[in-house]
Amino acid sequence: MTLNFLMQNLINALQWGSFYALIALGYSMVYSILMLFNFAHGDIFMVGAYIGLGVALGLLSLFGTGAAAILPGWLLLVLTILISMFLTAFVGIIVERVGYRPLREAPRASAAITGLMIGIILETSNILFLGGSRLKFPQLIQSVTYNIGGVYVTNKKIMIVLVSIGLMLALHQLISHTKWGMAMRAMAYDYVVVPLVGVPMNTIAAMTFAIGSALAAAAGILFGLAYPVLDPYMGVSFGWKAFVAAILGGRGSIMGACIAGFMLGFIEIMTVPAIQIMNRLFSLNIGSNLRDLIAYSIVLVILIFRPHGLFGQAYSAKLRL
Repeated sequence: MTLNFLMQNLINALQWGSFYALIALGYSMVYSILMLFNFAHGDIFMVGAYIGLGVALGLLSLFGTGAAAILPGWLLLVLTILISMFLTAFVGIIVERVGYRPLREAPRASAAITGLMIGIILETSNILFLGGSRLKFPQLIQSVTYNIGGVYVTNKKIMIVLVSIGLMLALHQLISHTKWGMAMRAMAYDYVVVPLVGVPMNTIAAMTFAIGSALAAAAGILFGLAYPVLDPYMGVSFGWKAFVAAILGGRGSIMGACIAGFMLGFIEIMTVPAIQIMNRLFSLNIGSNLRDLIAYSIVLVILIFRPHGLFGQAYSAKLRL
């Protein structure tokens, strides 16, 4: 295994980890404030990708393509991400208002089942209105490949990682240095007592869903940029894997969700070359289709020794009574 080979897989892992981390942030934020997991979040990632597809096609028809384009491709991409994040945020607000707010005092199992049902509704609605066929995401910017010491990196991979890290830093600034972020941190500390001192719980809950949904939309657009094929069920796999990342990072930990998302991407990508090396050294015949089994077995081992996640803390219900 050469250094170039490791670096190539590390870059691929950073790209996949960017998707997982952005989606995992939505899970972690909702849990930290409302103590529930939004199991429809993976399908919101799918909805955001399809909204991005519609926005991109609309901008291309409005401003033209190729040599006749009025605006450069990078600006169209920025507009697509911003508009799609804004629109998908409203999807998250609707999900919170219709699906979760009436069940806020209900057993957590009811909220979990509701999330699964909302996900199914979003998937079937996509099929009903857009059909079951896969759709191609437009290439707003041309792909350019750079050879850096034998390691091949495209401008899209660099942009995906940088945009993802930028969004994570922006979220950190929002939570750490704004009045609304202070309210969100207070709600995460004690969502029962804090509303009694004037913090609007419904507003904070809606804002949390909106921010998480906007980040999921950004992940969906970045995914469409790297792998330009959208599927109505694309959110199922990404949603559950990002949920695993949120658990691995520590329930309610924003930093943990980010780091665990990148770690999960690294484990997934590096599992395939590790299988290949084991097959050569020990004359085995392990297929690469066992990647997920091996990768998540590693995650399970980590959680055995760190049951509260990498950055999570032990939680006792008595502390909130």
